[in-house]
Amino acid sequence: MIIDCHGHYTTEPKDLHRFRKDQTAAANAKDKAAMPPRAGLKMSDDEIRESIEGNQLKLQRERGTDLTIFSPRASWMEHHVGNAHTSRFWTEHTNDLVHRVTKLYPESFIGVCALPQSPGADLASSVAELDRCVNQFGFIGCNLNLDPSGGHWNSPPLGDRYWYPIYEKMVELDVPAMIHGSATQDPQSHMNACHYTNVDANAVVDYCLHPELWELFPGLKIIVPHGGGATAFNYTRMRSIFINEGRKPFEECVANLWFDLAIYDEEALEMTIRKLGAEHVMYATEMWGSAYNVDPLRGKPFDETMDYVNNISWLTPEQRYNVLEGNARKVFSRAKFD
Repeated sequence: MIIDCHGHYTTEPKDLHRFRKDQTAAANAKDKAAMPPRAGLKMSDDEIRESIEGNQLKLQRERGTDLTIFSPRASWMEHHVGNAHTSRFWTEHTNDLVHRVTKLYPESFIGVCALPQSPGADLASSVAELDRCVNQFGFIGCNLNLDPSGGHWNSPPLGDRYWYPIYEKMVELDVPAMIHGSATQDPQSHMNACHYTNVDANAVVDYCLHPELWELFPGLKIIVPHGGGATAFNYTRMRSIFINEGRKPFEECVANLWFDLAIYDEEALEMTIRKLGAEHVMYATEMWGSAYNVDPLRGKPFDETMDYVNNISWLTPEQRYNVLEGNARKVFSRAKFD
């Protein structure tokens, strides 16, 4: 079984776009009473089928992926928009929609939820939403944004007690979190080209600075996407810095983490597996994401990543199995993949 651990619903029916536009306008006007009602969001199953079958599902079948671990559009989490009230109801809508996809196509998609984080707010609503999605919908993980401010970078470090409630709930439910940025308000930081990978790289170092989390929360599972924001390329630099500062070796700390291969370059993907280990990386395409267009150098979409894995001749059968399937089974242990 080929398991894609990182997919987003980016081809949503049009009424969701209309709803978000109305909600954002009300939030910007600071008029809670003007928030569009939940009942006003209408999408038929046929509209959902149309949005999926000609897009994600079509490409999934063409490229040989059996199952995609599926979550709401990451850029649309937009935790900085409005307030905690805005984020809560928007997040519930998008998670509900992903659940509908998984009910229509249970053999092809399994759900991961967004969380209703909000700058400066506690994580109580995020804990409640994770519990709802896992226990009511059968979701198998969540996306966690370490910068809900959208580019101001004013959240506590990932080892701070602020984050403990979500870690506790993750361990209780036996689900992982994928660290994923959302939209940024920083005009100097391109969302896909810079901000996302900055979030990834920051998360790797921050978690490695706090290895005690795995003693406090045995079974904590954290996934850093996009190859960990070039972690493999800075691996030896990190080793040196951690030695200079008298810390626990970087190579031991980074082994607490999991990484996906939504990288879109064969040499970079190969280096990531070499440095981080085939037992710590998972196949991913992030379809449809930032790499849906065709690479003019090879005549195929950038996110058609199976070729990259297949071209790594030195992978043993066990390593190839772990990358394409086995590690996802370990990390998303609540899933019934068969």
